[in-house]
Amino acid sequence: MTTTNVDTFARDHLPPREAWPDLSSALPGLDYPERLNAAAALLDERFAGHAAVHGEDGAWSYADLRERAAAIARVLVEDMGLVPGNRVLLHGRNAPELVACWFGILFAGGIVVATMPLLRAGELAKVIAKAQVTHALADAPLVEEVHAARAREPVLREVMTYGPGGDLEARAAAGPGLAPADTAADDVAIIAFTSGTTGTPKGCVHLHRDLLATCDTFARHVLDPRPDDVFGGSPPIAFTFGLGAQVLFPLRFGASTAPIPKAGVEALVEGIRAHGITTLSTAPTMYRALLREAGPGDLDSLRTCVSAGEPLSAEVSNAWFERTGIRIVDGIGSTEMLHIFIGARAQDARPGSFGTPVPGYEAMVVDQHLRPVPDGTVGRLAVRGPTGCRYLDDPRQATYVVGGWNLTGDSVRRDEDGYFWFQARNDDLIISSGYNISPFEVESALLEHPAVAECAVVGAPDEERGHVVKGYVVPTAGAQPGPELAATLQRHVKERIAPYKYPRRIEFLDALPRTTTGKVQRSVLREHEGA
Repeated sequence: MTTTNVDTFARDHLPPREAWPDLSSALPGLDYPERLNAAAALLDERFAGHAAVHGEDGAWSYADLRERAAAIARVLVEDMGLVPGNRVLLHGRNAPELVACWFGILFAGGIVVATMPLLRAGELAKVIAKAQVTHALADAPLVEEVHAARAREPVLREVMTYGPGGDLEARAAAGPGLAPADTAADDVAIIAFTSGTTGTPKGCVHLHRDLLATCDTFARHVLDPRPDDVFGGSPPIAFTFGLGAQVLFPLRFGASTAPIPKAGVEALVEGIRAHGITTLSTAPTMYRALLREAGPGDLDSLRTCVSAGEPLSAEVSNAWFERTGIRIVDGIGSTEMLHIFIGARAQDARPGSFGTPVPGYEAMVVDQHLRPVPDGTVGRLAVRGPTGCRYLDDPRQATYVVGGWNLTGDSVRRDEDGYFWFQARNDDLIISSGYNISPFEVESALLEHPAVAECAVVGAPDEERGHVVKGYVVPTAGAQPGPELAATLQRHVKERIAPYKYPRRIEFLDALPRTTTGKVQRSVLREHEGA
């Protein structure tokens, strides 16, 4: 790789090249120039007069967004001392200002480390430490958690706020913007964090070329966007599902995006109606909610619907088709792979299946020795293509990438027509409403309460969310198990980690099931939930 980065931390902490997955650019359109800044490519001057981002106060054009990004880049460089390769924490809600900051960081030659707006200081501190984040742009109402994280990890030396009550916009307006940094296609553009079952953050490193590759595979060949499309949805832009669906895909093809700051079905319906969203991306949980809550005419602007984050049942797929006449594009992706790598076009979809490999990707079902298994047999999903896993300084690279293939941790089967069908996760990760939740992280928060002697957390089946977090708790002597203590523990967890991770159900036990070596038998608890 060639680079002009002054700060080479991210590049220096990539896995060795032999540990990378096999990467393919055989699909036409994936041969990018050696010098490439993805932000400049996405804000193509050909679309200067087109609407780019819709907000409460109207729309910004591509030229407007490019001007704002260039001005933010100048503030980062001249006021905050950023040099190419510095990592910049981007902490905020989905909003036009967040999108402008994302582009501004790349314009300046920085590396975006976007985080969920609900994360607390302790969670942010882990990300800051792992990526050695030096700068932060934070949504003004959320900055206190960033300051608290900086107190724990002083490597974060510069913090500036944006939005109402922030100072970034005034600084940006004080002078001309910068030209996009002369980055290499193989320079690091983003580090996207995901938590696995150990609860230790994994930083997934993606290059400038990767950001365009996911557009030129899934978006181009499965979604087929049009310049008059308006993209929107519920996933935070800090998730790579949300980043692709609400930033990369629309702006690659001259379309526009309508970020929705608030969570929940009411806000989503309001956003669809207000902005005429045509391309909706959300999780099956939200599609179920929309079927219940959306009124006559609320969904009329929709043309394309995408589902990811958790399995989409045939029941929901068919109910949505009956209601709207639109077949949902179901897909499976991962933060490690950047976005969706299996997912059929709407006209080719089979309800209950997440589709076929996206053009540019290969997928197979293998056994424990990476040998392909016969169609119809459940095995491990292995994928490769133009994007792939590169963990930041993490030994788990050797588990995710084997023999050049990305092993996603999913158990699947393939039918005789090449369609893939989800069966289960290979590990203990809980997927609830499209969010990946580490049971160990929830357990750690529970164990901080003096009334908890022992605990174990598993996913409990739930019709609304797919699964919910359930905690099995052994109370300390003197603690009184019951609804009051359960509510106290739920509040306790919400105060320590992102609220969506709290245990929605708690059951008290006298003892946890354990193996003869003393390990908690989570499989026994999951079997109990299944029963």
